[in-house]
Amino acid sequence: MKELTATNGRGIGTMSREQILAAIPHRPPMLLLDAIVEWEHERIVCQKTFQAEEWFFQGHYPDFPLVPGVILCEAAMQAGAVLLSKHETGEGVPVAGRLNDVKFKRMIRPGDTVLLEVTLDERMADAFFLSAKVMHEGKPAVTLTFAVTLAKQAV
Repeated sequence: MKELTATNGRGIGTMSREQILAAIPHRPPMLLLDAIVEWEHERIVCQKTFQAEEWFFQGHYPDFPLVPGVILCEAAMQAGAVLLSKHETGEGVPVAGRLNDVKFKRMIRPGDTVLLEVTLDERMADAFFLSAKVMHEGKPAVTLTFAVTLAKQAV
């Protein structure tokens, strides 16, 4: 795997975990990103290694632990939220509005590292349409498209 760097042609540079935390509202144990591998204006690649101690492995097939598909989708959407954090989005927090064409192709187990590649396909006002691939060992584990809208935060 290539060295963990992030570029977008505008000098954003590598993001630390603290910067990821500043970019999105997710916090442990629901923060599902470890690092930014690549970052361009309309595309991001993030990395996540699933540790055996993750909370969801306790009850999701305890004798054959698997990362739940919804967790893989959530990780992809969090990568999309980081991507959108540098776009002029207005006020609000990004929330999922739609998931489409979700295809589960490979199981992800404790110890597996995935790359989450997310592309911004289109923007219409405060709606963002993205596509994602969750890759493991160079092969797709999950593919999906999703829409994100901005929710106003209560004061």
